[in-house]
Amino acid sequence: MRSIPVNRLPNRFCPRHSTAALQVKSQAIRVAQLADSIHPKVNAALSKHLYPSHPPSSLPMSDLYVSWPDYHRLIEQLAVKVHESDWEFNQIVCIARGGLRVGDLLSRIFDLPLAILSTASYSGAGGRSRGAITFSRDLAMTTPNLGSHVLLVDDLVDSGVSLKRSVEWLNHNYGFYIDEIRTGVLWYKACSIVKPDYYIEYLDDNPWIHQPFEYYEDTTPQELAIKLSTPA
Repeated sequence: MRSIPVNRLPNRFCPRHSTAALQVKSQAIRVAQLADSIHPKVNAALSKHLYPSHPPSSLPMSDLYVSWPDYHRLIEQLAVKVHESDWEFNQIVCIARGGLRVGDLLSRIFDLPLAILSTASYSGAGGRSRGAITFSRDLAMTTPNLGSHVLLVDDLVDSGVSLKRSVEWLNHNYGFYIDEIRTGVLWYKACSIVKPDYYIEYLDDNPWIHQPFEYYEDTTPQELAIKLSTPA
């Protein structure tokens, strides 16, 4: 049985992939590729079926497949949760790359400036060897200064190390601007060493999350050119 990819290994052990789950993933990716050229409503329905919010009950809870509609709905739910907390904030910072889409949409919804904090902690073949976390030299932003009340967002926390270190980095480098930092994610795994201030789904079985853009991580420009040149 193949172990879970190490680029998502948390500080403590998370469940391994099951053979059945890997077969489902393989089948899902093949059908999803065929579905790309189908009418959007049909494509969305197929995606919902192939990437449900939770794996079929017959499979161990070691994999979580997420469709584009699910993904965007979770971001909307996060926006509502932050709004209903009545917290007044004036800056969004997203952790790249996983938090880029989350930060972009929240920035549009709240009409607030977005700053990007780029981090990297994986290297080697397929980026699966975890090492020390590397931060960008500075934030990427278009405003003169960082806001005083910062919402720091990412897609998920598994080990929690990246989120914890990102808060520390912001306080160290921009602490003279910041009065408060709160954190928000879509998925909060039980094996995380930190608890985010806002989250949508708490995952007590620490599943491996298959996000909808995962397909592009294994796709080359040459493959896309062949795909797009093939008549539907």
